[in-house]
Amino acid sequence: MRLKKINNVCIISVIVLVFVCFCINSTFLSANAQTYETCAKSAIVVERTTGRLMYEKNPHEKLPIASTTKIVTALTVIECTSDLEKIVEVPDEAVGVEGSSVYLAKNEKLKIKDLLYGLMLQSGNDCAVALAVTTAGSVEKFAALMNKTAKAAGATESNFTNPHGLSDPRHYSTAADMALISCAAMRNDTFREIVGTKTYKDCPWKDHEYNRTINNKNKILTMLEGGNGIKTGYTKAAGRCLVSSAERDGIEMICVVLNCGPMFEESCDLINAAFENFSENK
Repeated sequence: MRLKKINNVCIISVIVLVFVCFCINSTFLSANAQTYETCAKSAIVVERTTGRLMYEKNPHEKLPIASTTKIVTALTVIECTSDLEKIVEVPDEAVGVEGSSVYLAKNEKLKIKDLLYGLMLQSGNDCAVALAVTTAGSVEKFAALMNKTAKAAGATESNFTNPHGLSDPRHYSTAADMALISCAAMRNDTFREIVGTKTYKDCPWKDHEYNRTINNKNKILTMLEGGNGIKTGYTKAAGRCLVSSAERDGIEMICVVLNCGPMFEESCDLINAAFENFSENK
């Protein structure tokens, strides 16, 4: 009889404990849902050094990613090039490419490093093609290298057909994959230096008496504490896309939002909330 009484007490205690935990978790989830709200079609936030997942929304949905593609392009070039100071001649294929541009001229000669800054700061589609052709011989061959780079980073839900992200139904990725690729890219010191640069003034400009001034389109660098990258993107098909990052006290958050109108504002909110949550739950 005493054993039965004890069992009943245990059962009641477990029920109470479960109820209390449910209430706590409900409050916690509700608070996070409010803190992490985003209108992005797909999004993810991860802490780079630990790989800890801080937030996700449809992270595995395959979507067009516009110029955030250039994260893969830059990492592929850096990993395949032994000397970024090497001077190359702009190939014909890179002259007059549609979309954003640094206005490369026929037969212009630039360092590979210059093209990388034009690629990642000003989102030059012409720089993307120039880098692809000079690295692999053609856009098609370079795309194959891009897919290898992605897979090496653990990305298995993507397919890249070009170095700039202009619309192609066979060219897509996911927020989860872009986070993996970006984590790998931000481990590379050269990549970090480039995407964290606000203005680059060392790029020569053929037939001009002054250098190009290449300004970074990524507002995260100025509007978010610790903001240090990474890449913006937009096409009509993809909407506004942003892969962003920030580092505070050795903790680095990587945020991906795909098809998100207020991409800068919401990325800042997501990252700030992630830092706060990370500190509270160490």
